[in-house]
Amino acid sequence: MTRTSWAAITAVVLALLFAGAATVASAGSDDSPRAAATPTADSADAGFARDMAVHHQQAVEMSFLVRDSTDDEEVRRLAYDIANTQANQRGMLLGWLDMWDLPKVSTDQKPMAWMERGGEHAGMDDMAGMEGMDHGGHEVRDGSLMPGMATKTELETLRTAKGEKAEILYLQLMTDHHKGGVMMARGCADLCTVDTEKALAKGMVTAQQSELDLMADLLKARGAKPRT
Repeated sequence: MTRTSWAAITAVVLALLFAGAATVASAGSDDSPRAAATPTADSADAGFARDMAVHHQQAVEMSFLVRDSTDDEEVRRLAYDIANTQANQRGMLLGWLDMWDLPKVSTDQKPMAWMERGGEHAGMDDMAGMEGMDHGGHEVRDGSLMPGMATKTELETLRTAKGEKAEILYLQLMTDHHKGGVMMARGCADLCTVDTEKALAKGMVTAQQSELDLMADLLKARGAKPRT
């Protein structure tokens, strides 16, 4: 069985486990998001849920773009796994915001504000080393709202690319995307107070680290490498 197959199985199993845990929790477990003290709108719990839902949505979009731009089965399978897993997780995050009766979009807080308040304990050291960062915070530019997110220009380039060119660009963009996502998930693992959400964040770190290794192998097979 190939590494891609193992990554696919791992992603699906993790998604099912988290979905099952959330379903049981919502039914009335003492560890459920509802049973815990309801987070406030400016909490790390709410901030992570809002920001990661947006972050995940772009990963789903990029995955659908490359699916239609290449016939390579390995890349298409990876794209399907990422789209399926992150769409599922996005639904959970938005569902928690509904459960907490909190807005899905914040008009008075910039993206990543919840991590900036957490300082170094929220993974800000990782943020400082990523492209587009300035003074410990994320520089919003050309539609890139959070760490690792592709710009509007990059998305348009991916939209028009075909074949191996599309595969390489997708793998590079998704590598950056996963690195940003891992940093954000580590921040929630440190700062969030709802046990179920912390568990989801830790699972994201494990799964996306595994996919980062896989994407590095796929890039190498195409004579390319990650951008950073």
